[in-house]
Amino acid sequence: MRLRIPAPFDPHVHLRDLDWSHKGTIVSETAAALTGGYTALLDMPNTPPATTNPVALNRKRARFLESARCDWGLWFGAAQPGNQEHFERVQHQVCGLKIYNNETTGDLLIEDQELRDRIIAAWPAGAPIAVHAEEDTVDDILQLVRHHRKYVHFCHISSANELKLLASAREEGLPVSIGVCPHHLFLTRDDLTALGPLGLMKPELKASADRDALRQALGCGLVDVVESDHAPHTLGEKYGEVPAHGVPGLETTLPLLGQAVHEGWLEPDRLAELVSVAPRRLFGYPLPPDSWTELDLGESQLFDNRDLRSHCGWSPFSGMRVQGVVRQVTLRGRQVYDGEQVLAAPGSGLPLTQRNPRVDA
Repeated sequence: MRLRIPAPFDPHVHLRDLDWSHKGTIVSETAAALTGGYTALLDMPNTPPATTNPVALNRKRARFLESARCDWGLWFGAAQPGNQEHFERVQHQVCGLKIYNNETTGDLLIEDQELRDRIIAAWPAGAPIAVHAEEDTVDDILQLVRHHRKYVHFCHISSANELKLLASAREEGLPVSIGVCPHHLFLTRDDLTALGPLGLMKPELKASADRDALRQALGCGLVDVVESDHAPHTLGEKYGEVPAHGVPGLETTLPLLGQAVHEGWLEPDRLAELVSVAPRRLFGYPLPPDSWTELDLGESQLFDNRDLRSHCGWSPFSGMRVQGVVRQVTLRGRQVYDGEQVLAAPGSGLPLTQRNPRVDA
């Protein structure tokens, strides 16, 4: 069975380049995106120089314009002690605002609830806000959603408790959406014995009961988006004295979801909803014409580090066999990946234009 997915779209990646070009470049990582079946992505702001002011934003945009091989958009980052003075100027150049409320890579952590409140109040209505929020912090952010009634996307939710809090918020009618990552769907803390530092990411791997809760939430419709949280580091950094947190994922996410279909806990139509229809609807980006990815659910593959386009050259899933192979990717009527080679030139990807701003009561 071959599944045609309309223009897969990953709203949560960290592509590196610029000050971290040794980890990966926009050229290498957008090639990885196309190899993994993605036609478009949204890049997070915490790769240095952090995208928290117009100068840094313009520098990153220029690099994407000359380098990207798939379509793209950029998140703007909230920063200490507050950078609200830039919001009006940048709002039409970015896909939304990202707020880091728990510790992660970089220095954009915002723990003060009053500052969070001022930031959310200042961000223009109708443009998405995405948050890194874990456990009790999820409830802290929901208090602000309740007060401001602005749409907030909760990235990489990883535990049963977080799902419970967000399910209650949905029942209450709060304007929230939920993203989960393939590493939390397929790996648990029990895998750390074998993976070592290659299994370190934020949020960290959880118990098997949390993984099972995520899978159930995926199938029943509570979860809106599967996002890769692609975050490559070199092997030297992963095995260093203080291991870097983060894993690559653009090349493995769609095949892993094919495996989920094979195992029976995900329906094919739901797969397409999670990686294309829902994220495009939530973040306001319509489907480009004549754009699709063909995922072969009838064939298996063995993930192998030697086959990766991502510059880091490793995956926590290397050695795993999955039932799902990306056969081709077409973008605006042009084949950009033929199952073996990336055919799109650097700079051929287009910046996404947000045409459908949200209106949340």
